[in-house]
Amino acid sequence: MQLPVIAVFDIGKTNKKLILFDEQLKIVFEHADQFAEIKDEDGFPCDDLEKLNNFVFESLQKVLSKPEFEIKGLNFTAYGASFVYIDESGKPLSPLYNYLKPYPETLLDQFYSCYGGQTEFAKETASPVLGSLNSGMQLYRIKQERHELLNRIKYALHLPQYLSFLISGKSCSDITSIGCHTNLWDFRKNNYHHWLENENLIDKLAPILPSDTVIRTSFEGQSFDVGIGLHDSSSALIPYLVNFKEPFLLISTGTWCISLNPFNASPLSTFELESDCLCYLHYEGKPVKASRLFAGNEHEQELNRISKFFSEPRTKYEQMNFNSAFRNYLDQEEVYSGNDLASYASDQEAYHRLMIHIIKQQKISSELVINGSDVKRIFVDGGFGKNSIYMNLLSIVFSEMEVYAASMAQSTAMGAALAIHHSFGTKSVPTNLIEMKFYSANK
Repeated sequence: MQLPVIAVFDIGKTNKKLILFDEQLKIVFEHADQFAEIKDEDGFPCDDLEKLNNFVFESLQKVLSKPEFEIKGLNFTAYGASFVYIDESGKPLSPLYNYLKPYPETLLDQFYSCYGGQTEFAKETASPVLGSLNSGMQLYRIKQERHELLNRIKYALHLPQYLSFLISGKSCSDITSIGCHTNLWDFRKNNYHHWLENENLIDKLAPILPSDTVIRTSFEGQSFDVGIGLHDSSSALIPYLVNFKEPFLLISTGTWCISLNPFNASPLSTFELESDCLCYLHYEGKPVKASRLFAGNEHEQELNRISKFFSEPRTKYEQMNFNSAFRNYLDQEEVYSGNDLASYASDQEAYHRLMIHIIKQQKISSELVINGSDVKRIFVDGGFGKNSIYMNLLSIVFSEMEVYAASMAQSTAMGAALAIHHSFGTKSVPTNLIEMKFYSANK
């Protein structure tokens, strides 16, 4: 008997994955691949679009040929800030330009001087000034520098929607991709920003469809529902929005620690924008106020330094239990100096001081998006959710909150599966998707 599944392509910068979920959203199959970057016409590294296309087609064909699975639905989640420009026939017209590609300063100045200046424009679009990382600026650059290419573009599709188009053949835009630091969306008017009309670029964006839309598609002789794709940060939030109705903050931890508050719709202030805050739109089209902290990156560098200085393996610190004897360092202004590790009595002290230094920054970053909302719970997912010292310190600095480490397998892909769970028919969504571990400051 065939097992009904939803298939999800989860396309990250490093790992490209295909994951199958059963009706209980348990993972029943997983396939991953990595491939080398290529270079665009300016010699800047970028993802290999041809290899990505082949990965999608070949992985899907492989799964469809397995007699044990029946694909009911297929969805996509991918990193944002990347456009694929397609012509009338759906063929890509350029490389998949990297969002880290430097942006010409003269073009940046020209754009912002036309549209009210950086501060005001950033407030309207909830997008800090990030150059190519504001995907709308990539389209503006093509208009200014490459008229011939612009004339051939039928649609600029964000990467998740392009992947969906590969299988469904339908071009569309999705609010989770548009609403993520793109410079495209006016959060005050809840519509595209007027600059797109002014520059005659609005027609280059495909029609917006709801994020839970499915398109009935035949592929390799089999029919199934195809979702329109989701931006990865917004996708990872879906399991929490489905499972919890009381206001919460999610701190998603990795290289960046991103604090996401779906229960704070107040407009971004100049101070918040200057403090690296932005807004996303989640899959129901509502704003999610977010702040970013480069803490995972700092932890990685300092952990290597501590490990090397004390000649101990990194795993010793990652698995170290919290020692409450060090909590009084929370009251000190200068807590940690990686340049002066010899001044600490032990490696345990050095690592605790590093984590206190990080948690003090985390408190400032998270409070930026908590303030003005009714949040009483904090969920932490990703690497720091498994770190006893981080979690205990967080529960101390947010003693008035309930603090939980939350874990689930492949949360980003699961969010994309949840968005089209209705492809399973009338099956109810499982409520036990997320494992919780409570941390209390009073323990």
